[in-house]
Amino acid sequence: MTEAIVTVPLTEWSGAVSEPGWVEAVEAGRVLFFPGLAFRMEPAETALLSPALLAQDARNISLDARGALKGVAGDEAARARVSGMMGRFAGQARALIHGLFPAYDAHLRPAPTSLRPTDVSTRKQSVRADDRRLHVDAFPSRPNRGERILRVFSNINPQGQPRIWRVGEPFEDVAKRYLPQATAYSPWQAKLLRSLHVTKSLRSEYDHLMLQMHDRMKADEGYQRESPQQTVAFPSGSTWICFSDHTVHAAMSGQHMLEQTFHLPVERQYAPAASPLAILTRLAGHPLI
Repeated sequence: MTEAIVTVPLTEWSGAVSEPGWVEAVEAGRVLFFPGLAFRMEPAETALLSPALLAQDARNISLDARGALKGVAGDEAARARVSGMMGRFAGQARALIHGLFPAYDAHLRPAPTSLRPTDVSTRKQSVRADDRRLHVDAFPSRPNRGERILRVFSNINPQGQPRIWRVGEPFEDVAKRYLPQATAYSPWQAKLLRSLHVTKSLRSEYDHLMLQMHDRMKADEGYQRESPQQTVAFPSGSTWICFSDHTVHAAMSGQHMLEQTFHLPVERQYAPAASPLAILTRLAGHPLI
């Protein structure tokens, strides 16, 4: 199996210079790992890091581009500190992506910034929702028609606990394994799901196949145990980037992480032919959107 992790010796969020090898690696589904790139927190922010910060029934804390904060339990002073910290991280993540992938920058659409204060290993979830199982990201209610999902993660654990991932085989190998098992796409069913507001927009055949892969990977116990994979420990004070719709991954353990998602039109990649949409289209033999 090709080495899934590419180590990048950056220590500052701004001023990165794009390297063709890094671009090629991330667009091939590999993980860019920055062991020396820490998100620096203020003492008052570090003091907030506790599962008690999370509001009841919230999975994560989120901050959207308009400054709306959700999922925080605490007074206004705590909310202000959390909002400030997350907003600062969002800005630094954008600066990092701008330096590494300048051609993306004008076309990125930021999703809400996320703070994850609970330990991944203690979550009680269904098989389909369990991110400790190898998967590629695909969402039942949010069709994206091939739009890329680029994520920046930073481990901010104050006790030095690493975040443990499993990283799996190349996307095309997964597609070849599970596409023959996929149920046929139904345009009328996609229209029904949209009319019932089960999906926010029309589910394309691409979205249908990505969901099939996501669900079948997670449900396949043999695949979870025996497929090519490696375990990676991302230390506290480190950062990593991947296209999570392309990188086969599973988050096994770790607590206190910041994450910023960006959406990118597939045609704005440096190499659109490397995208999941292009790979699935080639394997299927017909257009999927």
